[in-house]
Amino acid sequence: MSCPYFDPVQPRGGFDNPRFAMLPLGDCWSGICRALAGQPSQPDEAFLQSCCNLGYARGTCARFPDRHGPDAVRFTVLGDDGASLRLYYVLECGHRPFAHGPLEYFLATGQLTPTPLSELTERQLRAYVRSYIRRKSGAL
Repeated sequence: MSCPYFDPVQPRGGFDNPRFAMLPLGDCWSGICRALAGQPSQPDEAFLQSCCNLGYARGTCARFPDRHGPDAVRFTVLGDDGASLRLYYVLECGHRPFAHGPLEYFLATGQLTPTPLSELTERQLRAYVRSYIRRKSGAL
């Protein structure tokens, strides 16, 4: 599960590392912390690995909001027919579902339906799809 406030920008490489395929976004990503509205921040190396890419940073990351809300995001592929991916997302709070639902991603157009709850969740989903397609194609 990645942090719900993590904006993945670029895969970090290391594609030959089998552990990275088990990360919530399918690869290790660099990106921007958007936990504080209007104050984007570049996380340091330690937080990218332990919090941003893995989620559940509440109580560990000083930027994580105190308010009630999700502390992790996860995605899974339910089906891949070559034209679209049927996906499912779960936002978690305290290791329990906070919000969840099915999504469909059309490979030819990049269209996503329905739109997830937030723009940041959609960016994470697109990073997950990018990692999934890379792994499926066998590209390093």
